[in-house]
Amino acid sequence: MFSKFAFTIFEESIQKYHIKDDVHQSFENPYPKDDIAHLLYRKNWIDTVQWHYEDIIRDPAIVPSDALVLKRKIDASNQDRTDLVEYIDSYFLEKYNAVEVKDDATINTESPAWAIDRLSILALKIYHMQEEASRTDASAEHIKKCTQKLNVLLEQRKDLSTAIDQLLADIESGDKYMKVYKQMKMYNDDEMNPVLRGQK
Repeated sequence: MFSKFAFTIFEESIQKYHIKDDVHQSFENPYPKDDIAHLLYRKNWIDTVQWHYEDIIRDPAIVPSDALVLKRKIDASNQDRTDLVEYIDSYFLEKYNAVEVKDDATINTESPAWAIDRLSILALKIYHMQEEASRTDASAEHIKKCTQKLNVLLEQRKDLSTAIDQLLADIESGDKYMKVYKQMKMYNDDEMNPVLRGQK
C-alpha cells in the first residue's frame, strides 16, 4: 500500500534529521531524482525543518530581528512545501493518465498529494508525541496525557492511511478522478500583494 510506503520514507527522514537535530544541517536525499521516494523524502524533510522553525520562533526571548529572519525562512519553507505537493500530484497524474474514467466517477475533496501532506505532518506529530510520552523528567500526569494523545494519533494514522489507499484505488479503477488546481498564493506575488506592489 502506498500509504505504508510513504510513511516509512517519512520516518526515515525524521530519524535522519534528529541525528543532528539542527535546522542548519545540510540536506542530502538518499533516493534518485526519478523515484517517487525522492519527492516524499524531500517533502518530509521540509516539514521536519519547519516543525523546528516553529518551535524556535515561539521562544519568548527571541531577538526581534532574528524572528523576522526566521519568519522569512518559514514563508520560503511553506512555498517549498506547496511546490513538493504539486510535484507529487504530478506523479499521480502521470501514473493514472491512461485510466478510463467512469461516467459516474466523482472527485475527491482533496488531491492524493494533499492527503499525503497530512500524513507527513502526522508522522512528525507521532514522533514528537512519542518523545513526550517517553520522557523520564516529566510528571506521571504529563506522561499519561501524552500517551493518550499518542494513541489517538496512531488511530488517526490508520484512518488516514486507509483513506489515502482507498482514494488511490478508486482513481486507478476510474471510480474517482483527479483534478489538480495549482496553488494561487497571492501574498508572494509582487502584483497581487498590495504591500509588495507599493514597494515598486
